[in-house]
Amino acid sequence: EETEVSEEVRREIQKKDSFFIINGFAQKLFQEYLLKTNEGRAIGLSYFKERGFLESTVEKWGLGYAPEDRHFLFNELKQGGYNLELAHELGLLKENRDFFHSRIVFPIRNLSGKIIGIGARTLSSNKRIPKYINSPESEIYNKRKTLFGLYFAKTAIRKKDTCYMVEGYTDVISLHQNGIENVVASSGTALTVEQIKLVKRFSENITVVYDGDSAGINAALRGLDLILEQDMNVRLLLLPDGEDPDSYVRKVGHTSFTEYVSENSKDFILFK
Repeated sequence: EETEVSEEVRREIQKKDSFFIINGFAQKLFQEYLLKTNEGRAIGLSYFKERGFLESTVEKWGLGYAPEDRHFLFNELKQGGYNLELAHELGLLKENRDFFHSRIVFPIRNLSGKIIGIGARTLSSNKRIPKYINSPESEIYNKRKTLFGLYFAKTAIRKKDTCYMVEGYTDVISLHQNGIENVVASSGTALTVEQIKLVKRFSENITVVYDGDSAGINAALRGLDLILEQDMNVRLLLLPDGEDPDSYVRKVGHTSFTEYVSENSKDFILFK
């Protein structure tokens, strides 16, 4: 009886390990493509540089570029002898073609830094193409339980005893690059109880940062109620009109941004 259970458990663990290995392989390929090919540098890297990202930032966060060629990753996985069925399950492949193509790539990590999914943004201005697409949920990736950037932010959240919650990947990375590291994003979902509990492991204090023209204020208020229910202290920060955390920190720099936060973040109860 016991051996059967442990056999099953062993297989589960093995499968998860394979998932991490395949995701890691894909991420490295996308990063190499970004940094070492003409297409990657001209389209992907130039976008990141426009956003003010240093190459060291691109490397630290594992950013990449998925080329136009819909068989790029498929061929590499096949040649490397990787399990294509698992790559389909992870959503890297769809019907033997690459799911991510012609997009910049943001790896999504779990708390221990392993890559559990990918977020990818199109650089095309075609309105019919969704701006962001994400890996589908899998045994290793659950959107409700994931915060973008937490792996890189957890030490700073504990040290500063507060966590900034922003909306997008680039907001997180930009703030980190400017020395504000206690920041995460709920990327692509309204804030969930699971995400709030993740933060709570490192600090009881959350400051939710919204863009100056955020359509998300109502969603924000719902999220804030959830945070209060978890017995956490929550503050709300509205940025000046038309600014998002990324644009604002680049405009005013680390010190002024931090000052703005401490002068303008309001206790949620008062705000409400």
